[in-house]
Amino acid sequence: MSTPETKKSTKTTQQNHDKTIRILGIDPGYERLGYAVVEKSPHKKETVLVSGCIRTSATTTFFERLGELGTRIEDIIIAHTPHVLAIEKLYFATNAKTVMAVSEARGVIIYSAVRHGLAIYEYTPLQIKTTIAGDGRADKKQIMFMIPRLVTLADTPKLDDEFDAIAVALTCSVRERITKNQH
Repeated sequence: MSTPETKKSTKTTQQNHDKTIRILGIDPGYERLGYAVVEKSPHKKETVLVSGCIRTSATTTFFERLGELGTRIEDIIIAHTPHVLAIEKLYFATNAKTVMAVSEARGVIIYSAVRHGLAIYEYTPLQIKTTIAGDGRADKKQIMFMIPRLVTLADTPKLDDEFDAIAVALTCSVRERITKNQH
């Protein structure tokens, strides 16, 4: 027979579990798209459940590549049940054609997130770098150095796209007060 203390402990554990949030972080692209699912639990360090890089083939049409991205993102959403999408905002680079293509890929990703009821947050590269490294001018090496110190990793990311996706998700975790019933 359980004591009142046991019941209270079980109830507290259940309440903490109810407050666990999963964030799908995306570093957008159409050739290489970094993704990470980060779990945020009360009073615990964030944990990267999965991260990777979706690559599409240059031998297929751009529209087929967008379709593949949409399918793969939906597979990730279904498999890992995130509550939130955190995605990097684009900044205008020297190649407008690339920016437009990545913008279209972002549209597919955002559509998939909306379709599955995820709350959506966007962050500029400056916001991400400031949150992760404490310096808006941080370079890739500094971000890659900080990530393992800030989160628990299931596996070591292999590509900078993965590190970037983890950084986007972690930025959301740090900057937002997210609850499951927001979306």
